[in-house]
Amino acid sequence: MRVVVTGGAGFIGSALVRYLVLDRGYEVLTLDALTYAGCASSLRAVENRGNHKFLKADIRDSSAMQRTFAEFRPNRIMHLAAESHVDRSITDAGAFIQTNVVGTFTLLEAALRYWDQLDSDGKAAFRFLHVSTDEVYGSLGKAGLFNETAPYDPSSPYSATKAASDHLAKAWERTYGLPVVISNCSNNYGPYHFPEKLIPLTILNALEGRRLPVYGQGNNIRDWLFVNDHVRALDLISQKGLPGETYNVGGRNELRNIEVVRSICRVLDRILPEQKSHEKLIEFVADRPGHDQRYAIDATKLERELGWKAVENFTTGIEKTVRWYLDNEWWWRPLRNRYDGRRLGLSADKVSA
Repeated sequence: MRVVVTGGAGFIGSALVRYLVLDRGYEVLTLDALTYAGCASSLRAVENRGNHKFLKADIRDSSAMQRTFAEFRPNRIMHLAAESHVDRSITDAGAFIQTNVVGTFTLLEAALRYWDQLDSDGKAAFRFLHVSTDEVYGSLGKAGLFNETAPYDPSSPYSATKAASDHLAKAWERTYGLPVVISNCSNNYGPYHFPEKLIPLTILNALEGRRLPVYGQGNNIRDWLFVNDHVRALDLISQKGLPGETYNVGGRNELRNIEVVRSICRVLDRILPEQKSHEKLIEFVADRPGHDQRYAIDATKLERELGWKAVENFTTGIEKTVRWYLDNEWWWRPLRNRYDGRRLGLSADKVSA
């Protein structure tokens, strides 16, 4: 099995690469442009493995993509490369359009050219997995879940560009027959998570005794999915998923943001009792513009049709995540020095340190 993983030095991408190389034994080519959130150090566990190669490349580079596919001859392309932080999309939407929309278009075109020259067996076995987000569905009310037929209603520049890329992927399957499968996941967390996101930011700020910013009153609800559970699902969807189908991946762990932050504080209080109560560091700040109230994924289709089930609940997953950050300063300290935790997504006069 030969797999190309785009965005393979990112948070979910690197977890996927480690799983495919170390647990599944696949031949994996990691593609990543190594922008701000791409960390080559996240691939340290596989860098000397004979079944892994790394290529620094931009998915918008059509010639590079066509050449790479022709030389590596993948059975799968697993497309995770994306600009992904909502706050950054508010202040720099153009980068999200370029990577998430133009980049996906370029990659689909290169994949189609490669797929067209395969023999009948190769065409039948090939899969292009487009990895997306539950944010394309917009905001839920107090009840209900997002399933695969939920209408798209994106709120942020980030979710709008992911929605656009989803539609492109579906169109290339329907129009050209490219065997595309789409996955939409809930909020991921776990090791190697870039420190501007809620959970790693909270952990690292708490360790340093800095304030723990919570948007609004912390009542926005997310469904949390441990990243290792997610990458198992992605491998399964690539293996058994039907072309043209969408599969939602969720952890069935709905929590308010304030509950997430308090859970982290409790874990740290237990592990580091010599420090003061970490909950005292919580500070409510101005809400994010266009902040969706609630996301929740219905993963029934994936569970019933493909046999996937999440292993971690939030209690077990957050414990493992906090302990990983405590044990792996070598990974996050250089990133922390580069990104010091300042708020993103507001105009300069409203940014709080």
